[in-house]
Amino acid sequence: MKPEHGVHMGNSLQDQLLQAGLVSSQQAKQTHSKKRKQRRQGSDTESAERREALARAEAEKAARDRELNRQREEEAALKAAQSALRELIHRHRVARVDGDLAYNFADGSALKRLHVNAAQHAAIVGGQLTIVRQDTFYELIPAEIAARVAERDPRRILVWNQCGEQSAEEDDYAEYQVPDDLMW
Repeated sequence: MKPEHGVHMGNSLQDQLLQAGLVSSQQAKQTHSKKRKQRRQGSDTESAERREALARAEAEKAARDRELNRQREEEAALKAAQSALRELIHRHRVARVDGDLAYNFADGSALKRLHVNAAQHAAIVGGQLTIVRQDTFYELIPAEIAARVAERDPRRILVWNQCGEQSAEEDDYAEYQVPDDLMW
């Protein structure tokens, strides 16, 4: 099929208007230039918005990363402190000689029992030895070390009979004598 009246199908509308003499070539160039600038400005606006969104996303990711690093550092410091405390208790523990005396104590809501000899029993009662929780078992440590353990993690100290500066006036049971060999 041939185009009628000399109009070519492949030509753009602008070309057709130029050929028909309805528009000058100067006007066509200006229109073409305006369209190109509008496209460029549109893409510049889109790319600026895209850059801002990317910058926000990067800032949020950096903040999340900093928070995760802070949490990891806290966990590592806590693990190191617990490990140092474990080592302190292990280094200064008193070898428990299984004796015929049972020392009963409370660990939370559970009652526990350690078998110790008479000297260790007297030291626990007198406050020279303390009972501490070491993971899932119990250790005897000297009172000086118990003070250091109590500074770091007081929950580990289960029995520490400290002699207080309590006067007889404050003690309602001061007139009753408690036998030294009382065991519960």
